Amino acid sequence: MRKFSQWFENVTGLTGEFQEHLLFSLGVLVSVWLLGRLLIRIVMQRQPDLRKQYQWRKTINYITTGLAVILLANIWFTSFQPIATFLGLLSAGLVVGLREPLLNMAGWLFIIWKRPFRIGDRVQVGEHIGDVIDVRLFQFSLSEIQQWVEGDQPTGRVVHIPNGRLFIQAQSNYNYGFPFIWNEITVHLTFESNWQKAKSILMAVAQEHIEHLTESAEQQVRKESQRHLIFFESLDPKLYTKVDERGIQLTLRYMCSLMRRRQTEHLIWEDLLQRFLTAPDIQFAYPTTRFYSQSGPGAAGEPKV
Repeated sequence: MRKFSQWFENVTGLTGEFQEHLLFSLGVLVSVWLLGRLLIRIVMQRQPDLRKQYQWRKTINYITTGLAVILLANIWFTSFQPIATFLGLLSAGLVVGLREPLLNMAGWLFIIWKRPFRIGDRVQVGEHIGDVIDVRLFQFSLSEIQQWVEGDQPTGRVVHIPNGRLFIQAQSNYNYGFPFIWNEITVHLTFESNWQKAKSILMAVAQEHIEHLTESAEQQVRKESQRHLIFFESLDPKLYTKVDERGIQLTLRYMCSLMRRRQTEHLIWEDLLQRFLTAPDIQFAYPTTRFYSQSGPGAAGEPKV
């Protein structure tokens, strides 16, 4: 073995000490990689939840990477002073030449430490809205919703956002506190309509199609909302009346889960349209123009639509 080392040193110019460090480094990398694969395989066999599998896989990758860095540093640097000198020079160069990647790494630490969102959360960062599907060292990925698609439904695109954006752009988390949002449906009626009857129909339709929280789910919502200092007087649907230039405006406000906002609107509107068809005293209001004509001096004008 020594003869081979000397021959290799004569051919390549690499010293025996360097060859030894190189072999140890390869051994460390292979061992740590095998350890990581083994741990991930154990987790996959014992944990059926896909989200927890993803979290465990990420955690194991972080741990094995950190372990490999420590072991390699112990092999190549025999004392603290060379390490400190090397890190000082490296840091100065990185700050000057790699500002954006370092900012993204700081953003990754912010995500891991402060948890502004988790995998599966629906968030908005700047103009981008979507569900978080991956978090990496330099960027996180969203399954995009909205944009040219109406309603909270996927567009099919995956958006990669640099982690550093979190320090300069506002973030909205739809899941923060509890996985429900408030939605509103607005109905406009003419002044001649029987708006009291329309209110009763709208509330009846809403009660049939909105989600009714169980007692345990409602307690969980209230617990989470108090934990984050988000208070609601009631979680029941509300119906508000207002007059505007088009006529009488009825606004239904109700709570729904993140993934069912468009579906609940669809069901409510379909049922509401069918019931209003059977009520001749209820008419939808929409932008119109009325003309008044007088048949003679002082005669009352008759409106014509």
